[in-house]
Amino acid sequence: MKLITDLHIHSKYSRACSKDLDIKNLEKYARIKGVDLLGTGDFTHPKWIKILKDELTDNGHGIFLTKTNFPFVLQTEISLIYTQGGRGRKVHNVVLAPDFNAVDRITEELLKRGRIDYDGRPIFKIPCPEFVRMLRNIDKRIEVIPAHIWTPHFAMFGSNSGFDSIKECFLEEAKHIHAIETGLSSDPQMNWRLSQLDSVNIVSFSDLHSYWPWRIGREATIFDIELTYDSLLSAIRTGKGIVSTIEVDPNYGKYHYDGHRNCNVCMGPSESKKVNRICPVCKRPMTIGVLYRTKELADREENYKPDNRPGFRYIMPLHELISIYLGKGVATKTVWAEYDKILKIGKNEYDIMLNVPRERLLSVTSAEMVDIIIKNREGKIKVKPGYYGVYGVPVFSENTDDTKASEFKQDESEIRISKEKPKQKGLDDFFN
Repeated sequence: MKLITDLHIHSKYSRACSKDLDIKNLEKYARIKGVDLLGTGDFTHPKWIKILKDELTDNGHGIFLTKTNFPFVLQTEISLIYTQGGRGRKVHNVVLAPDFNAVDRITEELLKRGRIDYDGRPIFKIPCPEFVRMLRNIDKRIEVIPAHIWTPHFAMFGSNSGFDSIKECFLEEAKHIHAIETGLSSDPQMNWRLSQLDSVNIVSFSDLHSYWPWRIGREATIFDIELTYDSLLSAIRTGKGIVSTIEVDPNYGKYHYDGHRNCNVCMGPSESKKVNRICPVCKRPMTIGVLYRTKELADREENYKPDNRPGFRYIMPLHELISIYLGKGVATKTVWAEYDKILKIGKNEYDIMLNVPRERLLSVTSAEMVDIIIKNREGKIKVKPGYYGVYGVPVFSENTDDTKASEFKQDESEIRISKEKPKQKGLDDFFN
C-alpha cells in the first residue's frame, strides 16, 4: 500500500504556528494535498494531547483515526539545548510513539526535567545520547529522527550546533539512529555525498506551522507498507518499504545559501569563503547555510549517486507556482480561484502535480500555467536561492528576461545584494 506521509508537523500550541491548526483542518487539507498519513505533532503538550485522546481512536495497530477514518501517527518534536565539548548545542529531534501509554510515559519523564505546557515543541537541557536512552527505556518502539539536520540554528549538522557526525552527536546511542530528515534546504543527493550517512535512511517531511496546501506535505516520504505503526517503524529502521521522497528544490529552503537578511546579502559557498564568511555590508559574521555545511562535510563528488538508495523528485507547491505566475499573493482570492479550478480535474494536488496529463490540464487553465506544472513535474523549475530566513523564489523563464533569470541561477560563485527594503525578522524565521 503506497502512502504519501508527512510525519513532522505541529499543532496550534507550538510557537509561531497558526491558531487554527487543529485536527479538523489538518485532515481537510491533507486530503486536498494528497497526503495519506500525518503525524500528530506536539503530543507532549497537555492541551493538545487531550484533544488527540478525545478526537482520535487507536485502530489497534498504532494508527490513530479521526471519525472519518483519516490516519495519524503519534509524533512530536523536542528541542534539546545543552553543552558538549565546551560549546553550546541545539538539536531538534522528531519523535514517533506507538501508543498513548508510551506518550504518557515520555511526558512523565520530561516533567522530571522541566515544563511542557508553554510550547508544543518544548526545550530541555538533555544531551542527545541521554534523550535516546531515556526513550528506549520507556519503549523500544519509540523512534528518534534528527530533524532538518542541516538547518543552522537547531540541527545536528547545523553551522551553529557544530556536530560533524551522528556518532559525535549521539555517542554510543548512534546505533539507534536509523533515519535523518533532510529539511527544506537539502535533498537526498546532497546527503549522499557523506559516506557516514550510508548507514541511515533518508526521510523528508514538511515541519508545517500552518495547514495550508503550500505548507502541509510540501516535503513528504512515500512508503509502500501496511498501514500499521510496526510496518512504518520497520521501513524507517531498515529502509525496506521507503519508495522515495518528495522534496522542494533545496534552493527554496530558507537556509540554503549563506547570508545576512538585514543586509540583504546572499552568497554561495565559494564567494562566502572568499570573504571569510563576513558580511560585506555590516562586517559581521554571516549565517552559514546548508550548502556550505554539506560541502564542508562531504567526502564524495557533487553528483554522487548510490545504487541502493530510494529516489526523490522536486515538486514545488501548486499555490506557489500560481502565485508567481499571476503576480498575486499566495493566499489571495485570485490564487485560490485558480487553484480550485485546476484541482477539480484531479483527485488532489499531488495527483495534479504528478499524474494528470497535459491535455486535461489545458481544459481548465492556460497553456502557460500548464507548462509551469509540467516543468515542475519534471523538476525543471529554477529557484532563486533562499538564505537566513528568506525562502527561495521559483523563477519562470516565460516571465523573466534572460539577464534576470541568469541572476538567479544556482551558481555558488555568485553574490546577490538586493536593493529591496529588508524584511523584519519574525518568530517563524527560525522555526519553519
